[in-house]
Amino acid sequence: MHLYYFQVLLALLFISLYPVIFFYSKSPVKFHGMNRMRYLFSYLSALFSGFIYRYSFEQKIDWSRNYIICANHTSNLDITAIILLARRNYVFMGKEELLKNFVTGIYFRTVDIPVNRESKISAFRAFKKAEENLKEGKSVVIFPEGMISDTYPPALQLFKNGPFRLAIEQGIPILPITIGNNWSLMWDDGKRYGSSPGICDICVHAPIETLGMINADAEELKNRVYDIISTQLNSFAGNKSALGQVEN
Repeated sequence: MHLYYFQVLLALLFISLYPVIFFYSKSPVKFHGMNRMRYLFSYLSALFSGFIYRYSFEQKIDWSRNYIICANHTSNLDITAIILLARRNYVFMGKEELLKNFVTGIYFRTVDIPVNRESKISAFRAFKKAEENLKEGKSVVIFPEGMISDTYPPALQLFKNGPFRLAIEQGIPILPITIGNNWSLMWDDGKRYGSSPGICDICVHAPIETLGMINADAEELKNRVYDIISTQLNSFAGNKSALGQVEN
């Protein structure tokens, strides 16, 4: 019932905000306006659906800089988690199927970067577009797993190389983010799906500088970010287990 309510809420909110979103989407696209409306939409949907996004920070983030934001991906709620976090112009890179989505379609036709994961040409064009956005001072959000895990609970998948090569080539810091439990608040185990209100725990790690790195360092950088996120996921799981033992 909560999932049905949430879906209807998203539709009503989007329809209400669409005239302003459409105005900002007209050429030349007003990035700041589009992201403001995206933030408002995400904030209201979280507020009225009972999802609370709780952030912890390893250090204060300097949002006057741009980043390649890399987070693990287990739920559609992950997108909202990043939107509510970001403090400057940014774009998402995501699968081209999002062009057909009722809510995300207008963003992926204007400010965001769709990519066909089965096409090397599409991937090349997407990363060239990401490079252009970075040079313009925008942050780029990439889920380096490239997909949500088919297992349930989701397991952290191997990361793609692209985001880390791009970061090194452009001298842009990586901002690792660990999203702890969104999969348990909006779930799909292959047989059942649904959602329930709750607290979404997100850890924002210290940025990793890439200045001075060369392309040969991309693999090491990828593994470093993977280990950071994997370790934090294990910490989240351990804290939940400890809490359950206390409650019992």
